[in-house]
Amino acid sequence: MAKTRKEKDFLGEREIPADVYWGVQTSRAVENFPISGLRAHPDLVRAMALIKKAAALENVNAERLEPEVADAIVAAADEVIQGKHPDQFPVDVYQAGAGTSCHMNMNEVLANRAAEMLGGKRGEYSLVHPNDHVNLGQSTNDVFPTAMRLAALMLLDKLYPVLGELSDALADKAEEFEKIVKSGRTHLQDATPLTLGHEFAAYAEAVRRGRTHLAESADALRDLGIGGSAVGTGVMTHPGYRERMVDKLTALTKLELRPARDTFETMQSNAPFAMASGALKALALELTRIANDLRLLSSGPTTGLGEIDLPATQPGSSIMPGKVNPVMAEALNMVCFQVVGNDLTVSMAVQAGQMELNVMMPVISFNLLQSIEILTHCLRVFTERCVRGIEAHADVCRDNALRSVGLATLLRPIIGYHKASEIAREAVRTGKSIGDLAIEKKLLTQKQVDDLISPDKLSPGSA
Repeated sequence: MAKTRKEKDFLGEREIPADVYWGVQTSRAVENFPISGLRAHPDLVRAMALIKKAAALENVNAERLEPEVADAIVAAADEVIQGKHPDQFPVDVYQAGAGTSCHMNMNEVLANRAAEMLGGKRGEYSLVHPNDHVNLGQSTNDVFPTAMRLAALMLLDKLYPVLGELSDALADKAEEFEKIVKSGRTHLQDATPLTLGHEFAAYAEAVRRGRTHLAESADALRDLGIGGSAVGTGVMTHPGYRERMVDKLTALTKLELRPARDTFETMQSNAPFAMASGALKALALELTRIANDLRLLSSGPTTGLGEIDLPATQPGSSIMPGKVNPVMAEALNMVCFQVVGNDLTVSMAVQAGQMELNVMMPVISFNLLQSIEILTHCLRVFTERCVRGIEAHADVCRDNALRSVGLATLLRPIIGYHKASEIAREAVRTGKSIGDLAIEKKLLTQKQVDDLISPDKLSPGSA
């Protein structure tokens, strides 16, 4: 059998490997962009195939496509949707603007696979043509941003429950630690007491708020510009095509989708991706803060704060025997830093749109989808292998609370600000605890000191 076949476009003829489903335009893109080795996210590929399936169904209903051709395109698209032929999408992430290379790669794969199903040969486009049949009524300029939206929404639907599991796990720890009194810290200095439960309840709320903000920010991704065609006018489409395409995509994806109010705006502006990416960045900043707190609270085990233990998941050093590091929190930090960096790329690409189109869509999509995916995977293991296994050192927490100069604040209603300040400075100078000094000076009894740091007295509104 021949190892290659010949295909041509208006730029000329090329030799194509005989066993691939992609064609001449994909070949040019592979040759033009040997840049990163990175490929389109599988969910972006799946989203494009869903659009092609919906278009074939709509075009045959409108009698613009022969039923047997439409059926073959749908069958070929279904294979891609199911994850088949992943090696047939070799175009680099950094490619021709707007995603034309990636889009034509899909058109060629589906055309050749559909033609094969109809008894034809790969590369002979008389039965099913990439442009005339698979791409009927479509343009890269409305297909690619629609695919970006679908892919992001599909991935976000995997992230939301993971965020819910994390906030629930933190809330469970808050309940477990609700009676453990410890020293507060502001400016990394002693502050008034609180409970370890208060800290973890705040972490749980931060994650819940981040999830809510993300869902609200990503809602604009549900507005689809499919049917706008080349510049938003809907050229080469038929009446009702836009609305029916959205209906079909809603049915196929089970996502809540809407036709964009203005297809020109949807094509010109990629602001919804900036909003979603920005919410992911804000979430990453909160997660980084929480991870850093857990690292500080578990620092030691003998020379740090040592108020909690994080689960030991692996040895921490190649040279220091017995060392265990907070590796799950460290991994989360690194993922969050990547998300923040990705957001800068998305921001720069979103503002780079000109006139009727933003051609930077491939890099927007890559960075946004990567952010969603790595957060999903990392938070899943962080919850299971770190948060759920956290243990508290109640005795260390209580001892720190009793030794904290922040305890002097609780003396203020009893002995006044000035006297409390003197005791605080004396505690620092002598190393004695605030409580011991108050008892020594006969300002308080032991019972009164114990009452000062009672968990029941440390909740908002309990004073």
